[in-house]
Amino acid sequence: MQGLSLKQNQQQNLSPQQIQYIKLLQIPTAELAARIEEELEDNPALEEGLDHNEEQEPRETLDDLEREEMEVGDYLQDDYAGYKMAGDSYDPNEETRERPLATESSTQEYLLNQIRYVVRSEREEVLAQQIIGSLEEDGYLRRNIESIVNDLAFTQGFETDYDEVEQVLFKVQSLDPAGIAARSLQECLSLQLHRKESESPAHLLAIRLVDDFFEEFSKKHFSILLSKLSITEEELKKAMQVITHLNPKPGGGDDAPIAPYLQPDFIITNQNGKLEIKINGKNAPELRVSRAFQEMLQTYDKGDKQQKDIKEAVTFIKHKLDSASWFISAIQQRQGTLMKTMESIVARQYDFFLTGDESVLKPMKMKEIAAMIEMDISTVSRVVSAKSVQADFGIYPLKYFFSEGITHESGEDFSTREVKNILREIIEQEPSSEPHSDEDLEQLLLERGFVVKRRTVAKYRDQLGIPVARLRKHL
Repeated sequence: MQGLSLKQNQQQNLSPQQIQYIKLLQIPTAELAARIEEELEDNPALEEGLDHNEEQEPRETLDDLEREEMEVGDYLQDDYAGYKMAGDSYDPNEETRERPLATESSTQEYLLNQIRYVVRSEREEVLAQQIIGSLEEDGYLRRNIESIVNDLAFTQGFETDYDEVEQVLFKVQSLDPAGIAARSLQECLSLQLHRKESESPAHLLAIRLVDDFFEEFSKKHFSILLSKLSITEEELKKAMQVITHLNPKPGGGDDAPIAPYLQPDFIITNQNGKLEIKINGKNAPELRVSRAFQEMLQTYDKGDKQQKDIKEAVTFIKHKLDSASWFISAIQQRQGTLMKTMESIVARQYDFFLTGDESVLKPMKMKEIAAMIEMDISTVSRVVSAKSVQADFGIYPLKYFFSEGITHESGEDFSTREVKNILREIIEQEPSSEPHSDEDLEQLLLERGFVVKRRTVAKYRDQLGIPVARLRKHL
């Protein structure tokens, strides 16, 4: 039996501008320059550089490119302003700020792009470049400082002394990766230990072993260490575990393949207790809509608009002009959304970005950030995807800051990451001859006020890369 029925259906169709914006929002900084270059090649109406009328906003574009009533004169105004990509879109006076480039191919290039954040003058920058250029493949500085002083004098006519070079060397040693530019293995390990802010007894003992008893430690005179430091064998083992997890070759070494370093999308610096957020946009060129194309429309406007070839030319130029304006607008929207999202994340995790202490990380979900910026959770997901932030103490993927929360018996919320750290600490302190089962770990967490089921304990243990109890057992 056939019949007719009415069905009401609501659909949301994305405009070309929205689709373009969504695609740009998802890509990380390292890929943005390539995407812009692709658009520059495809659209002759889009150009690099800034217009003289930079302060003006890009004009609103029309959804329907084929509307016959659209006047050519609409495209001949001076309101196709360029968009400055070098930096964030919030401060037009930031064009002189230097920021890291997008894709690195070596440790040396990666270091050179960081030095501008630690040096205070062109003189210090010259010294830092000379030091970085003197590093060996494994990241060590084996050329003595006196030789560097002489190199600068003979090759560049640059007069300096031991103390000045050493002060700049200390700044180079503050760069990532930790331990870089060390003059010995002892200094390399010490730099890494002091970089990580930890008050755990094992970490503090590891610092003493490296800084004050490195000869005894390197020669494995353990009985002497136990006597001089008045420590137990278990305490010594834990400190040695900390040291053995350090990287003795921060530069990678001769046999290590050179891998691209993660380029941050955001850079956060601590300015006397106040956090400053910047979008890393140095690699992206400045953009503007071509004035030549606008003038081309003016030329065609003098012709016979009824002629087919003129009409097709006008339609083509309109399409390219609108595409260029849409692209610039999408880039602007991307920058604004990225900044709003990052500001909300920092507001939520402010204590962590000040100190680098993982224990102060708060539970945070994407829907919380979405509510803060008054956007859909899918937008936050796209911002977070494949993005990272550089703080004073390292580079972190944005997803690192999102985690579920567990409520302590005191009523305080802890992130699952902090609970995992506590779980790791419990396992590290367990007797090696009788490691804790997952049921034991569940009970030990409960004694600390955390109600975590055995199945969840097992999941956290697996995520930490810790094997089951029977595989952790040692004589």
